[in-house]
Amino acid sequence: MSPPYRADHIGSLLRPKELTQAFRARGEGKMSLAEFRKAQDAAVREAVAFQEKLGLEVVTDGEFRRASYWSHWIDAIDGFSVGEPLFKFHDERGNEQSFTCPVCTGTLRKVAPISTEEFKFLKSVAKAEPKITMPSPSTFHFWRGDRGLEKSPYKSGDAFFADLCAIYRQEIADLAALGCRYVQIDEVALINLADPEIRAKVKARGEDPEALTALYIKAMNDAVRGRPKGVTAAMHICRGNFKGRWLSEGGYDAIAERVFKEIDVDAFCLEYDTARAGDFKPLAHVPKGKSVVLGLVSTKTPALESAEGLVRRIEEAAKYVPKEHICLSPQCGFASTVAGNPVTLEDEKKKLALVVEVAKKVWGAA
Repeated sequence: MSPPYRADHIGSLLRPKELTQAFRARGEGKMSLAEFRKAQDAAVREAVAFQEKLGLEVVTDGEFRRASYWSHWIDAIDGFSVGEPLFKFHDERGNEQSFTCPVCTGTLRKVAPISTEEFKFLKSVAKAEPKITMPSPSTFHFWRGDRGLEKSPYKSGDAFFADLCAIYRQEIADLAALGCRYVQIDEVALINLADPEIRAKVKARGEDPEALTALYIKAMNDAVRGRPKGVTAAMHICRGNFKGRWLSEGGYDAIAERVFKEIDVDAFCLEYDTARAGDFKPLAHVPKGKSVVLGLVSTKTPALESAEGLVRRIEEAAKYVPKEHICLSPQCGFASTVAGNPVTLEDEKKKLALVVEVAKKVWGAA
């Protein structure tokens, strides 16, 4: 079977205690780079073995070499720094959480490997399909909008994305040359632009939500354009995932027709773990032949979903997308940053095992 798989997952895994301690020691200058790499290698080996033992046919390195899901891109590309976004995460109690975001300060130029070294090691220790995840192009623009370009030579989002998406195309080609068949691009901005409150904030900063939607669709297509034959490109649509908190609420209705019909990827990985995600009706816009990975299992809470409930929801979704084009996964990763979500390693194991169990029950294979 080619990607995506009936039992899939979004990428990041909870970092084991030894790895989080290594990150801290490295940051404090108490661990050499060689020792740090050794700790990462050991953690990745264990993570791959863990995933394969559960019966998953697709594995990641847990994003164990990254401080966050986008940090390795700014580490490898000149012209980026870190700044403060114009948004905050929140939870159901109204608690807010600030975060950091990429900011462009110069002409973009790749100066180091981005994901290729990660992939080489992952492929060397994996028997299952190795998947590489990467942030979407909009990740490097949306959080501050055009304000994030003020200290750069780029006078418009179009000029900025022209350089950035050229780096994406080269990165995907380099990964394919190493044998990578499955690339997942994590997209947050587009679903945020479906949230009325965030649209209002975007307008308040002087930008047009519809123009940004068009800009980010074009950027995604430019990023995956001309990808080598045999490479599956999946787009994960995420509402934000930081210590169990999120950025936006609302269904896919406002963006579904444009995003599903216009974006040239092979599969859509969609968050459907809570009522905040809306119903399955927008899936009617997914073109024939494209896959949908339903993120029905939450990584934000330790509560374990029921197998019967997941089967029922898959049947509901199958009213809009043929069941043979549906897969199952958690709604997002378990740790988009080193800190991770408010779940335990045992919770993570149970949830991934449940995904495999339900996939076998529905499709006869994971």
